[in-house]
Amino acid sequence: MPRVEDEIEPTEPVPTYPEALRGTETILLVEDDETIRAVGQTILQMHGYTILQARNAKEAIHLAEKHQGPIHLLFTDVVMPGLSGPELAECLTSIRPDTKVLYTSGYTDKVRTQHNLMGLSNAFLQKPFTPETLTRKVREVLDSVPEPLHSSHRS
Repeated sequence: MPRVEDEIEPTEPVPTYPEALRGTETILLVEDDETIRAVGQTILQMHGYTILQARNAKEAIHLAEKHQGPIHLLFTDVVMPGLSGPELAECLTSIRPDTKVLYTSGYTDKVRTQHNLMGLSNAFLQKPFTPETLTRKVREVLDSVPEPLHSSHRS
């Protein structure tokens, strides 16, 4: 038998993810910060999700109107230029009522109070988040019974 003299280089282990954190659903990711949007997209795609991404509410609504298949989850920043995340969610769920919503923000509870989100603890992810907290929260919201949107009352 021939002998191999070359050393075998160890390869980087391929990351594996718990099956419970994976999914095949379509997520509309709306984030005005390009870096956060790109990182979120990468993490979620690595876990099997199909991602539609938008920089703002206007782009998100346009994507939602054009997209042929279901959008299972709207993952949106709370504070954005133009429409806020809650305003976007209200608009989007009026045309796609089966879409669940997950909000994210790096701001304090004051912003959550201003946007009437304090009662949505299971549909809110505080920034910064880790890949694991993101995928766990996405899976939790996708698997949950839908909560009614808490919209602010304007006169």
